[in-house]
Amino acid sequence: MQPMTKITPLLLLILLTFSCSDMNKNSDNSIKISELQARIDSLSTLKTESPNTKSGQIATFLTFQNEDAEQAMNFYLELFDHSKSINIKRWGKEGPGKEGTLMHATFILNGKLFMCSDSPAIHDWGFTPAVSNFVECKDENELEFLFTKLSENGKVMMPLDNYGFSKKFGFVEDQFGVSWQLNLQ
Repeated sequence: MQPMTKITPLLLLILLTFSCSDMNKNSDNSIKISELQARIDSLSTLKTESPNTKSGQIATFLTFQNEDAEQAMNFYLELFDHSKSINIKRWGKEGPGKEGTLMHATFILNGKLFMCSDSPAIHDWGFTPAVSNFVECKDENELEFLFTKLSENGKVMMPLDNYGFSKKFGFVEDQFGVSWQLNLQ
């Protein structure tokens, strides 16, 4: 084995920096290192808590045709706990969508992955109650809050009641045309 004969300038700089530091600077460095480690740990937690968008992942995708995808997304983010916006891409001047509207957005509602966009093409189809979001509410307060908020400027398809399959259930179409089944076991 050959002895180490070259010391890189970077390694030399690091060695000099640490050897010239006094005890206060070492203490400051320890605090900074601890703060950085805490940030790294929180990012690692965020990474493991966030659903991934890799192959095989299934997510709900909402296609809006009235340039209100961002308004809808923000409305949902305010309603549900453990929710956040992950990524937003906007249409630019070059189009084909209206500048500033959502080309594609990824967000989490209560831990579940959703995506949405403002479609520049107007389709013959829209949202249908045949496909809806089913929410199992933790208590009656949450059920009534979500029912009230989601039905505001929307449409109640089944009012809150006991329909025999749960204690309390309601079915609404929100102001954006998206359907929600709200259940309390």
